[in-house]
Amino acid sequence: MDALYLLLAVVAGAIAGVAVARALGFGKSAQAQRAAEAEAKKILAAAEAEGDEIRKAAAIEGRETAFALKSEAEDEIRGSRAQLAERSEALGKKQREIEKSQRETDKRNADLSRREKQIAARENAAEAMVKSAESERATAQKRLEEVAGLSAEAARQRLEKEVLAEAQARAAGEVRTIEEQARAEAASRSKQIIATAIQRYAGEMVSERTVAVVPLPSDDLKGRLIGREGRNIRALEAAAGIDMIIDDTSESITLSCFNPVRREIARMAVTKLVSDGRIHPTRIEEVVRACEREVDEAAAEAGEQAVFDLGLHRVHPELVRMLGRLKFRHAYTQNVLQHSVEVGFLAGLMAAELGESVKAARRAGLLHDIGKAVDHENEGSHAEVGAQVARKHGESPRICQAIAAHDGDPAPQTVLDHIVDAANLLSKARPGARRELLASYVKRLEDLEKLCQSYEGVSRAHALLAGREIRVMVENDRMGDDQALMLSKELARRIESEASYPGQVRVVVIRETRASDYAR
Repeated sequence: MDALYLLLAVVAGAIAGVAVARALGFGKSAQAQRAAEAEAKKILAAAEAEGDEIRKAAAIEGRETAFALKSEAEDEIRGSRAQLAERSEALGKKQREIEKSQRETDKRNADLSRREKQIAARENAAEAMVKSAESERATAQKRLEEVAGLSAEAARQRLEKEVLAEAQARAAGEVRTIEEQARAEAASRSKQIIATAIQRYAGEMVSERTVAVVPLPSDDLKGRLIGREGRNIRALEAAAGIDMIIDDTSESITLSCFNPVRREIARMAVTKLVSDGRIHPTRIEEVVRACEREVDEAAAEAGEQAVFDLGLHRVHPELVRMLGRLKFRHAYTQNVLQHSVEVGFLAGLMAAELGESVKAARRAGLLHDIGKAVDHENEGSHAEVGAQVARKHGESPRICQAIAAHDGDPAPQTVLDHIVDAANLLSKARPGARRELLASYVKRLEDLEKLCQSYEGVSRAHALLAGREIRVMVENDRMGDDQALMLSKELARRIESEASYPGQVRVVVIRETRASDYAR
């Protein structure tokens, strides 16, 4: 501001000097006037330069002053922010302390509420116990009053009835507990039983169901079938996909294979080769190919005949061919194709009685074992595989569901499922449908009877229904009814653990009381 005042004073002096010069030199010459004007201009220029410097200095001073004020303001703001942060942190700490106190208070309130409920429950239980005790005391008093008026015999009988009722109630509870435990252990126990059964029957079953014996006119043909360095037997095994066993058995060879169709092809090929006499690798391949065509044609004809016999239509040709292949497969000596046809007829009869679709029942019954034609080629049970095959070739969901459920896994759901399941069981249980080796059959019956007769008090034991039922006669004077009941359960457990049998065995213990007198 001082510089500005000085600049204004200089400018004012210059202007005044010019004015005085003009007044004093009014009458002088023009030259003196021009000199004065030049001097005045110099003074003005000097004044303007000095004013510019003064303005620059003032601007610099103003910026410095503004920067200093800004720094002071920022310092004040930072200080205010630090104070606000400290206050905010203090407030947050106080808030956390308040929340912690609130949680502790809520927890204490919850504990108090729980304790109050427990105390109330105990009070209610105590009141109930008091009421029960009073009720029992009243009942006991009433019973005592009633017993006081009874004779000793009547009181004894009444006490026996009450004790018996209480014992029966406790026994029922124990039975229920035991049944629950048995269900819990059923899965592992059933797997163990199945594994044991497989171990006992595997050797006999495999040797009986997976081999075919081909008779030979003479033992000389064994050498020709083997060929030079075994080339003929190797060619036959490779072409037919079987194992040929040539041992010391006279005038016969054994063909082994899990696939019944391939086993049949090999049997036919060996029979033709033996009758023809020309046995060499090229001829073997030709004969095997011809036998494959013959078996396929026979399978197709058998499948078409089964479909025709049941009066079915629009069955996929591939399903027909698979049905025909079941002709060469047996289950417990029961032909699977004949079994399927029987199931179809039985299912149709039951469906007609129940008012269901006869065609659908026959169709599901005929196709229920279709999975056995390919079960060695796919993973899963034959029921599951059969349902997949039927679904793949256009069968309806109802038919596929019945095929999948005919062995109980999954459980039957619809009426058609139950019909097919029942027809399957009826066909398998038909007398003579499934046979086993006579020696093993007789031995199994003898083992069952011998096991039952090993108990004291058993007079006779008879195996019935091909070993599916065992009837045990016990001596009346040496065994009571309760002991007979326990004997039936113990025999059933021993048969499960020690005997070999298919399916299930029903144990029937018979105790007779005979009274006789004479009228004279």
